[in-house]
Amino acid sequence: MKDNEQLVTLVDERDNPIGTMNKLEAHINPALHRAVSVLVFNSAGHWLLHRRAAGKYHSPCLWTNACCTHPYPGEDHDDAAQRRLKEEMGMDTVNELTHIFDFVYRAKVDEKLTEYEYDRVFTYISDEVPDPHPEEVDDWRYISRDELEKEMELNPECFTEWFKIIFQKYISSLSN
Repeated sequence: MKDNEQLVTLVDERDNPIGTMNKLEAHINPALHRAVSVLVFNSAGHWLLHRRAAGKYHSPCLWTNACCTHPYPGEDHDDAAQRRLKEEMGMDTVNELTHIFDFVYRAKVDEKLTEYEYDRVFTYISDEVPDPHPEEVDDWRYISRDELEKEMELNPECFTEWFKIIFQKYISSLSN
């Protein structure tokens, strides 16, 4: 791994860069840093979810959105989202990603690690069949909104903390 792949960009609550920090350190001693998340939908409107690989350093084996990452220092949010969609799900963005909202959240992901992120969320519509990287993804599926809402209500512990927040924010944004 390159040195900058181990760094996250620290930001204020308005996403202004204020420095860098080692990624793991930023999760052990929570420091607000940049993240991006991509929601992928197929043409039927179903959500692409993946189950995080068992070897992930946090939130292993939990269902989450198509992909998420930390932009490298100096990397644009859009470029980071496109890069990670390719790395994680093997999907190339032939159309533009659509930026839908940003939000700040803080959530404990295990006894040692906390996510404290300024997350920029994008959507992407594609019927491409994912070809996920096995070190990142154990399983994937498309699911309807209604089925997803039911699953999240019955088994919230099966989903990542950030995805539960993103899902609610996205659903709320549809009614505005």
